[in-house]
Amino acid sequence: MNYDQNQDLLYEGKAKKVFATKKADQLRLFFKDDLTAFNAQKKGSFQGKGALNRDLASLFFSFLAANKVKSHHVSDMGLTEMIVQKLQMIPLEAVVRNFMAGSFAKKMGRDEGEKLAFPIVEFYFKDDALNDPFLSDEQILVLGIEKAAVVEQIKVKTLQINSLLRDLFSQAGFDLIDFKIEWGRNAKAELILGDEISPDSCRIWDQKTHEKFDKDRFRRDLGGVEEAYAEVYRRLKSVRENQS
Repeated sequence: MNYDQNQDLLYEGKAKKVFATKKADQLRLFFKDDLTAFNAQKKGSFQGKGALNRDLASLFFSFLAANKVKSHHVSDMGLTEMIVQKLQMIPLEAVVRNFMAGSFAKKMGRDEGEKLAFPIVEFYFKDDALNDPFLSDEQILVLGIEKAAVVEQIKVKTLQINSLLRDLFSQAGFDLIDFKIEWGRNAKAELILGDEISPDSCRIWDQKTHEKFDKDRFRRDLGGVEEAYAEVYRRLKSVRENQS
């Protein structure tokens, strides 16, 4: 690129940098090679991770757009960047769980991999200093974070995305164990999917072997993180090409 990488830098998070653009209603996202876990207490990286996550996020956003789900994605830029709509982000992570895994399984004393009777949506308050605590619907309301109608709308839209993504992953030979997404409002006050969807924010297991193909490989020192991310992209890209 011919520009200063840090010019117009607005914010740097664990996995991305956010830059201003010449358009007031658009931002430029740069996907970093960094890996973090446990609220950035564990850090690592691998070369090309940013490019893989950008390509995967773009694939997911394009797939969802084809199924009439709006996101902030506008276009891809270079190998590691994306132009997006500027959103007023809602400070909640919406987590969908299809199977027992991670903190949910540990909290309940259950085995990972147990399929839930139906998908559930949980909310977590986005605040690193508080370690992103769980919030019930009532806590969201009483704290004035969002209105009940918006919380319900987020749930409905999140479960719609879950249904679409589970089918996409299944066609690629994966089970979508759980994932988290974020929502915001655009300049028209529309509720829009933001941030990213990638193996950083999903648990993805092979349907036959139950091998993990997500950031748990980094969290749990399983190795092969780069290979896992690349395989997720390879399989999903093949499915999308066959759908075209």
